[in-house]
Amino acid sequence: MKKILLLNGNPKSASFASLLSDTYHIEAREQAEVRRFNLTEMDFNPSLEQGYDAIQPLEPCLLQWQQALQWADHLVIITPIWWGGLPAKLKGLLDRTLLPGFAFQYDGNSAVPTPLLVGKSARLLLTMDAPADYAAEQAAPVLAQLDRFSLQFCGIGPAEVNLFGSVILSDETQRQQWLAEVQALGRAGA
Repeated sequence: MKKILLLNGNPKSASFASLLSDTYHIEAREQAEVRRFNLTEMDFNPSLEQGYDAIQPLEPCLLQWQQALQWADHLVIITPIWWGGLPAKLKGLLDRTLLPGFAFQYDGNSAVPTPLLVGKSARLLLTMDAPADYAAEQAAPVLAQLDRFSLQFCGIGPAEVNLFGSVILSDETQRQQWLAEVQALGRAGA
């Protein structure tokens, strides 16, 4: 049975990302094992205070996140794009948990890391308020940061991507179409 780690990466408790997460979760759990995390419920210091110069003890939710990340075959992150980037708390989750010795390691004097989270697939469901004409442009920095320089750096992916926007300008018909798309993804475990 496929093992899916689902993250609602919106730090706001009531959001369209939360609805997308609920929709995906309901469908995926019918044919896969699903572990879900909601960023809004995770209590941790998002700042990597000393960088990699000192060990900063992980809060319990971060240890649970790391365990779930090791367990998973497939990672699904649902998050808004804010100001052309990730929400700060989501970036903090990555900073605090994708650590040397867990997600990657440097061997010898090589500046090229060895990824430690290999063999996992990923899907990114990104919401935004920008008009659809600007979706790809607004998503580009997030995809570079989240997919290429975070997940792929650690051996995950490359991610499949779905863009949803403009959420703020959408009507009920459009939202229902997006929810149907996410239902199909959840049903397929994709």
